[in-house]
Amino acid sequence: MGFFLVMKAELVRTFIIMRRYWFRTITGMIIGYTMLLMLILGFVSKGHDVSPAMAEKFADAETATNWALGFIIGMVAFGVVGMFTQGLQAMAQNGQLEQLCMSPHGLVTNFLARATVGSFSSVLTSSLMVWLIAKTVGGTLHADFFPTVTLMALTFANLIGFGFMVGGLVLVFKQTGQIAVIVRMALLALAVLATEKINDWYALGRWLAHALPITDAAICLKYVLIHGQMRPVLDRFGNPIKDSSGEIMMEFVSVFAHSSFFFLVVNCVFWTLVGISCFRIMENWSRHKGTLGAY
Repeated sequence: MGFFLVMKAELVRTFIIMRRYWFRTITGMIIGYTMLLMLILGFVSKGHDVSPAMAEKFADAETATNWALGFIIGMVAFGVVGMFTQGLQAMAQNGQLEQLCMSPHGLVTNFLARATVGSFSSVLTSSLMVWLIAKTVGGTLHADFFPTVTLMALTFANLIGFGFMVGGLVLVFKQTGQIAVIVRMALLALAVLATEKINDWYALGRWLAHALPITDAAICLKYVLIHGQMRPVLDRFGNPIKDSSGEIMMEFVSVFAHSSFFFLVVNCVFWTLVGISCFRIMENWSRHKGTLGAY
């Protein structure tokens, strides 16, 4: 009950800010769309400033849309984890952290509600940007409602758990700005580059990629939204089968049967339990030492 009460307060606060500063919200979306589109078109373009290999790699609309979606997913991860790093430090410096500590709902509930509302608004704006970019470059998005919502919910829970773990470390080690930025940039890069080809990596790199909270989420979301849950039909040697016209034969395979989906579910349970437990332990330790608001 306390969580929904805090989330309602956060929703009201968010809508008040968006209504009061509507011009900032709209211009931010326009600038973000323009910058991302220019970046994508820079890769898609076959001009003299683009290498032939890079131009060929980004020559089709599907690849450009795939790259744009990965970037948007990475930006959502970048923002969620940032709520528990730079957000914590900023709240401690302006005195909000002490106020939340005196709240009867506790830090975990307050941060969970704040991250939920922030992520929801970020997903709305990001979805609009992905749709606009896909239309601009001529790509296609497959809006399969139930798989998409399920994957987004699991992705959110995964990132929240990871964010709580990082936030707990921030409560103890305080000034971790540079390391936090490196972690967030790594998640952003991994969301952009994550494909099923990671299964061809060496065992250590493959398991490390699967252990991170954004890899399998990005793979599954790209598989549903861009590929429409369609995969090539393979022969017994693992080669794609072509029809009489030379086109690769495709078949529908649900994302819920995808190997990355099982990694996503396991990661979700693991990071949620470990993250919240780590945050509570670090919070209690910091309270005991009297250094909770010291930055």
